[in-house]
Amino acid sequence: MTAEMNRPLSGTDLREEIDRLRKERNAVILAHYYQRPELQDLADFVGDSLELSRKAAETDADVIAFCGVKFMADTAKILSPQKIVVLPDMDAGCSLEDSCPPEKFKAFREAHPDHIALTYINCSTEVKALSDVIVTSSSAETILQQIPESQPIIFGPDRHLGGYLNRKFNRDMLLWPGVCIVHEAFSERELLKLTAQHPSAPVAAHPECPPHIIDHADYVGSTSGILNYAKTMPGDTLIVATEPHIIHQMEKALPNKSFIGAPGADGNCNCNICPYMALNTMEKLYACLRDLEPRIEIEEGLRLRAKASLDRMLEMASGTIGQGDLGRV
Repeated sequence: MTAEMNRPLSGTDLREEIDRLRKERNAVILAHYYQRPELQDLADFVGDSLELSRKAAETDADVIAFCGVKFMADTAKILSPQKIVVLPDMDAGCSLEDSCPPEKFKAFREAHPDHIALTYINCSTEVKALSDVIVTSSSAETILQQIPESQPIIFGPDRHLGGYLNRKFNRDMLLWPGVCIVHEAFSERELLKLTAQHPSAPVAAHPECPPHIIDHADYVGSTSGILNYAKTMPGDTLIVATEPHIIHQMEKALPNKSFIGAPGADGNCNCNICPYMALNTMEKLYACLRDLEPRIEIEEGLRLRAKASLDRMLEMASGTIGQGDLGRV
């Protein structure tokens, strides 16, 4: 590698080099709503994880650079096996994925042979391959309502999303005990202090939040759903109970409204920044486009088994993906 290639880049130079490589590699850059604002601003598409993978699959790009976490990049590869998929930092994982090791999930399924597995997309490719139907926070309600109440269901890995669905639809799904560390960090005490300061401001919460946060929400939905709610909500101030980087998109779309991140136990939202999402940087995006590494690789048999559970979701609820249809409480 030449000294020129090793030269540190920053600011405008870094952005220009990313744009050059995007064209040279025929790459599409995806950024999840939880990414840093500078990554969101240069992405070709910003959105929820499955929504992004589907959009990338529809392009003629040769390379997908996914600024998100590994299970999202894996999903992009499942849907676009012919494309090169790179992730700026392969250590960008997910606490929900980590909570559900494939071998333990397999044993859990074998212990409950009469249950089908309805599995949240925040899981590994191996767990997707062991599942019957994948759901997103946008599609979960639509899919659950198509499954007879007499059919026993395992829901994993997010017990809070599963619990929310159980309560709303009076179901009794068997819940895997995983949680998202970001949404688990919100404080009910601090949220109540904040709502007292802003009594007319509604609260929008992601269904990965625990019940003591959901109970105070005026709206519950996916990141896309929360963004859509912000556009139609009454008033001009919204309290947002999800990873705070989504507020960047809200402020861009709605500059005349105010958005306040729901607080953690220390009274601010800094503890609710996803540490995995934060691993991706402009410098790492540049390097992965330059080197086409780190690259996502999935064995074809495993990919096809995982794709089958995604395909079932799309058959059952394709119109809801990215629409945030969980709706009001």
